[in-house]
Amino acid sequence: MSDFKKIAVIGNYLPRRCGIATFTTDLCNAIAGQMEDEANNLVAIAMDDVEEGYDYNDRVKFQVRANVLSDYLCAADFLNLHKFDVAILQHEFGIFGGSYGADIIHMVKNLRMPVITTLHTILENPTEEQRIITSELASHSEALVVMAHKARSLLMEVYGIDEGKIVHIPHGIPDVKPDSSGTFRKQLGLEGRRILLTFGLLSPGKGIEGMINAMPAILKHHPDAVFIILGETHPHIKKEHGDSYRQSLFLQVRRLGLKESVLFHNRFVDIETLTKYISSAAVYVSPYLNKEQIVSGTLAYAMGLGAAIVATPYWYAEELLANGRGVIVPFGSVDSMSKEICALLKNEKKRSAICKKGYAMGRSMVWQEVGKSYLALTDEALKRRADKPIQQIAERIDARIIYELPDVNLSHLKIMTDDTGMLQHAKYSMPDRHHGYCVDDNARALIVAGMHYSLFKDKSVIPLIQTYLSFMHHSFNPEKGSFRNFMSYDRRWLEEAGSEDSQGRSIWGLGVAVKCAPNEAIRNMAASLFLEGLSAMETFISPRAWAFGIVGLQAYMEVFGGDANARRLRQELAEKLFALFGKCASKDWPWCEEIVTYANAKIPHALILAGQWIPDPRMHKTGLTALEWLLEQQTPPEGHLSIIGNADWHNRDGSSATFDQQPIEAMSLIEACAEAFRSTADMKWMEEAKRCLGWFLGQNDLGEQVCVLETGGCCDGIEAIGVNANQGAESTLSWLMSLLTMYEIMVDEVLVER
Repeated sequence: MSDFKKIAVIGNYLPRRCGIATFTTDLCNAIAGQMEDEANNLVAIAMDDVEEGYDYNDRVKFQVRANVLSDYLCAADFLNLHKFDVAILQHEFGIFGGSYGADIIHMVKNLRMPVITTLHTILENPTEEQRIITSELASHSEALVVMAHKARSLLMEVYGIDEGKIVHIPHGIPDVKPDSSGTFRKQLGLEGRRILLTFGLLSPGKGIEGMINAMPAILKHHPDAVFIILGETHPHIKKEHGDSYRQSLFLQVRRLGLKESVLFHNRFVDIETLTKYISSAAVYVSPYLNKEQIVSGTLAYAMGLGAAIVATPYWYAEELLANGRGVIVPFGSVDSMSKEICALLKNEKKRSAICKKGYAMGRSMVWQEVGKSYLALTDEALKRRADKPIQQIAERIDARIIYELPDVNLSHLKIMTDDTGMLQHAKYSMPDRHHGYCVDDNARALIVAGMHYSLFKDKSVIPLIQTYLSFMHHSFNPEKGSFRNFMSYDRRWLEEAGSEDSQGRSIWGLGVAVKCAPNEAIRNMAASLFLEGLSAMETFISPRAWAFGIVGLQAYMEVFGGDANARRLRQELAEKLFALFGKCASKDWPWCEEIVTYANAKIPHALILAGQWIPDPRMHKTGLTALEWLLEQQTPPEGHLSIIGNADWHNRDGSSATFDQQPIEAMSLIEACAEAFRSTADMKWMEEAKRCLGWFLGQNDLGEQVCVLETGGCCDGIEAIGVNANQGAESTLSWLMSLLTMYEIMVDEVLVER
């Protein structure tokens, strides 16, 4: 027995249906079996992929909504408050919120106890972001648990992680003896048949199509064979695509005339039932298509329960089935698959030898032994941590800011959107249909929906993305080569071409759509429309249109960085913008025009962005200087943000309008500060962005809140007589873009630290 007090296990948890939920639940049960008073000393922190959560058992004491960033720090606070001694995290990129699951970093950074991280996915060729997240997890973990020896070499060679931090503990398996009595086959109505089995949640990449294609050759020699595909369609696959994948397998079976020989048991079974299926199988088949499969719970269970296994050469299979514990066949080789399965069905002696070797190997993998190994590791982690100082959470920027960020609420955005697009104006919180639609707002709405999906992977916004993109497609006038702007409520275009600024905003929105697209169809559509609208920008003279275009071009090039024409146009527009400063700016007026008007910070934003990536240090510095000056001009002695009003703007002679203050100005400042932070890692820009966000929340000249947190709407600005209570599209989108940008900075802050 170990002498520590309290353990928290973090991960998916049953009854959520996925492999990691099963693993986390089994691991908790294994640890509990080795603990005294486990009811008080062992808890689970469950990750939820649906808003309503799941009907968990009493062990789950805290639930984290995967796409709600603040929940991660609340969970850390919960564990800190209750003084847990060790946290054991189950990690896989897809189960956490943020880009590649980056949100989990905010939890582990704020835990005041040692963290042990079990890595369920380790990539040989990660993206830069995936590499950083894995390295960040390693830096905040006392130990990394891997379930394959191949994983150890990957962590060392690809990620540069110290070998001393890596611990091998095998995937656990149930401790049961195989039952070859045939009773379960009889219950299935398959008495006298030889079962070939695969099980697990169905999804593309499992290689089941290949095994189905192998069945005719198998049946030719063994007509008594039957292939059982046990498992439901993966919930995420089913949510996104329905049951189309399973239906495609049905069609394949019917086309090959295999209806009586390939059976679909669409069930998520408990361990007791699963062991009966495995014990009844003559051969277990694991035909995965991806070599970079570093662990497979289904394969571990099958081997440990004494199944004869035929598998493709993915990493985990090569390791687990070595030394005669199974048969490996090449990826995609239907002939090899059928040949080896036939050989096992024919050669009982060989099949029995494989079963015995696998079962013997499995004795070291039973959950009881795995639980003991984890407990021993927690003791070691506590000893390692004893000599280390505890980091002060209050000093971390994410802990200071993220608690102050409201949840992102899209309710008002959805109210303002119909099946045509987003309406321009509102009377109070009601859409005002008299004014119809404009491409400006639909481009900005496309940005908001894309950012929201990119951050939270919330598939419910995909229909919104499609609506706004469809509006923009309809707004494009191929004869003019540009986007129309205004449409009446009865869907009549009120002009043949919009302004240069609306064209620039369209390019901006489409560039972000390319970057943040949730699927290839949307990305291809956005990219095609982006390229159609790009040529018109060559002749533009509006500085703000140039700036919008530069930001859109940069977003587009994050996906299509090799597009030489896009690179050329970005540089030309940036140089035009930069040249204006040379003509107009002076030491006491570091600006590109004689008057400071609207969407002002978009200009330094574009220079900072372009100067960073062209690169052009002078351009970058000019952008930072102009942004700093804009903030100074809009900061009264009291220290809050006082936006230049649109009544008479800000003039070179020093006169400046206080009202009307527009949300778009605060949004432009926040986006520019975010880019300044990304390019310099200077925390002052983080603080300035936070101060600008405060304008929406009541830190303004009137001391009144402009955003409406209950709905996600935003009032149309600050007037001398008070807040304009109408919640139109531009103001609402400005608030949402500002808030989403602050959430993005939280992720960027993690990456900048590396």
